[in-house]
Amino acid sequence: MTAKHLSLSERSAYRRLEDVVGCKWSAAVVGALLRGVNRPGKLERYIPGISTKVLTERLRKLLDYGLITRDDRSESATLHVEYQLTPTGKRLAHIIEQLHELQAEHSPPPASTPPPGKKKN
Repeated sequence: MTAKHLSLSERSAYRRLEDVVGCKWSAAVVGALLRGVNRPGKLERYIPGISTKVLTERLRKLLDYGLITRDDRSESATLHVEYQLTPTGKRLAHIIEQLHELQAEHSPPPASTPPPGKKKN
């Protein structure tokens, strides 16, 4: 019996999934939005190590996939932008949280580090 190959649409779906879930920054952005951090500047401060360029790229990608929405509001002379998770984005966020919990449960404990000046045996 021969194994059935993935169809073109199945391969495309897996690539999209990998692009979202496989990127550490996407998971971090989705997690931050789940916690209510919704302004670009706040997201950048909330997620250590993410650059403005990468954050912008990830937000655009998540928008393209329909996982978040963007709300542009003019407040006086400044533009106020907020992002929110869509219902599908919230479902994904909860799945990412479950994966994180699973990983934490099955990770070996961190190696103890000796006090300064002492060597591990």
